[in-house]
Amino acid sequence: MSDFRSHIAVIDYGMGNLHSVAKALEYVSSGALVTVTSDPAVVEEADRVVFPGVGAIRDCMHEIQRLNIGEVVKKAMHSKPVLAICVGMQALMASSEENGGIDCLNLLPGQVRYFGDNLLDQSGKRLKVPHMGWNNVNQTIDHPLWHQIDQDSRFYFVHSYYVEAQDNPNLLATCDYGLEFAAALCSNNLCAVQFHPEKSADAGLQLLKNFCHWRG
Repeated sequence: MSDFRSHIAVIDYGMGNLHSVAKALEYVSSGALVTVTSDPAVVEEADRVVFPGVGAIRDCMHEIQRLNIGEVVKKAMHSKPVLAICVGMQALMASSEENGGIDCLNLLPGQVRYFGDNLLDQSGKRLKVPHMGWNNVNQTIDHPLWHQIDQDSRFYFVHSYYVEAQDNPNLLATCDYGLEFAAALCSNNLCAVQFHPEKSADAGLQLLKNFCHWRG
């Protein structure tokens, strides 16, 4: 058993299979209670919060607004460690180009952009969109989330839209796929990652373990 006890709330707003996230957290936390929930009271009493998301941002934002998840996440960000994953990270931004343009939660500055239909690598070869598969992540600052994770470790991505890296004040890591984008962000008690740590083998599990120990 680990030297800590913790309650981790995984926010469920009906978007995505949360089973793999919850199981991965249970595996690395050694004694933590992991609860998948849409109940604000449960999230409020938890020690840590995970805000995942997959799918189209319009559908995600509809459910986030319907369930008032934005206020739940905003409140949690001020009092405990929060980890946003994939579309959960994009939902934190000001707006997204997806679905013709969508207002997001505006909890972090920045825009979500489309990779484009003519994305090319450095050799001029056309890249497929969505960006799907393993890619190297460049850590831009030292942070407890990167404990025992090598620079340029590979993580698993699935996305057609990205958060801009240039001039982003909250940048924690970048990735290159025809252009440089934000692979991870941080702000006080919040960390957010574009990749899926629960699908990223040893590096992903180590990141989740680090989150379980992070004091924010």
